[in-house]
Amino acid sequence: MALRLSAPFLTSRFTPSQALAPRRRTRARSFSPSADARAACFKRPYTSVLIIPTGVGAAVGGFAGDALPVARAVAGVADCVISHPNVLNAAMLYWPMPNTLYVEGYALDRFAEGSWALQPVHQNKIKTWFDPRCGKSTGSVGNSDSLLRAVDALVKHSDVNAVAVVARFPDDDPEDSDCYREGKGVDLLAGVEAIISHLVVKEFKIPSAHAPAVLPPPLSPLVCPRSAAEEIGHTFLPCVLAGLSNAPQYVMRSGTLDHGCIVAGDVDSVILPKDSCGGDGTLAFARAARKDKPLIITVQENETVLDDTPDKFGIEVLNVRNYWEAIGVIAAHKAGVNPHALRRRGIDHLKSPQRSYSAYSASPKPSARPPVHDKVQRQQLVRQI
Repeated sequence: MALRLSAPFLTSRFTPSQALAPRRRTRARSFSPSADARAACFKRPYTSVLIIPTGVGAAVGGFAGDALPVARAVAGVADCVISHPNVLNAAMLYWPMPNTLYVEGYALDRFAEGSWALQPVHQNKIKTWFDPRCGKSTGSVGNSDSLLRAVDALVKHSDVNAVAVVARFPDDDPEDSDCYREGKGVDLLAGVEAIISHLVVKEFKIPSAHAPAVLPPPLSPLVCPRSAAEEIGHTFLPCVLAGLSNAPQYVMRSGTLDHGCIVAGDVDSVILPKDSCGGDGTLAFARAARKDKPLIITVQENETVLDDTPDKFGIEVLNVRNYWEAIGVIAAHKAGVNPHALRRRGIDHLKSPQRSYSAYSASPKPSARPPVHDKVQRQQLVRQI
């Protein structure tokens, strides 16, 4: 097996003669999808949107960076991945993926509705605003006017196009905090974090994300790996800055767009938990015109405290058991292959026109045993022989 080294490791040994050789001047490039997408110049990039709602106790993505393996795996299959801070933030453990766009949740909803487009950038100029007393764990923002005035000053006087907000939060109840650290319950700060970033993005229409500042909790041997990232970084500022550094700018769709913008019609698939289908963005994708409607994949294993299942909203989805299957479906969809064709007796399943692979709960359940009539026929044949 060949080992592929990624930056910053050198793939060849440097020799003194190389220092004397003329160097080719390289040109800086803006965001582009994967290398495979660039090679296939006659195809547009395959784009996936990965959604895991904030503050709903998601089994995957409800803690600190525990959805990053999913995001990286999806980014290895899709040419372009669009996701939001709840998926991509992970304290000190996150570095940007070159084919992934870091989009705040409010902006992602407007993008799905078609009112905003995403303009990839080479880099953003970021400023950070520290608020010593902003949030409350009850999910409210006490001094939102002060927040907006501060961001307005940054935008006007510092010429920034992205803002990171760090707010000091009151200390949580030790019992609730311990529950979260053990990998149980709901993130108590997630609701107000979303409100803060939504306020900034809605008002100024620039990339923004929030990093909570809390007192370091006492060391505990019972910390769950899903929430361990917060034990080494007590704000999420490092990953917020990393995400905002290349976050796409938000472009209002008032007419024709400049070449290079990504619009909702470019999205090929959307992946989200099965019981979290009631969000504005999800409903917008599901209700798009038929020619622009993406394949919506719901993951049964990623349970949340919500109960917004597809059938309650009349949404056509492909339900899978876990993210393993979801990534396989994306690979098949990208290749133009009906995912059911990859399963046992999948061809028989495809004969029924009423069961398209985009229908909810349409996937046939695998059976470890052959049908009874086939088994009886085999036994009779053996007796005759």
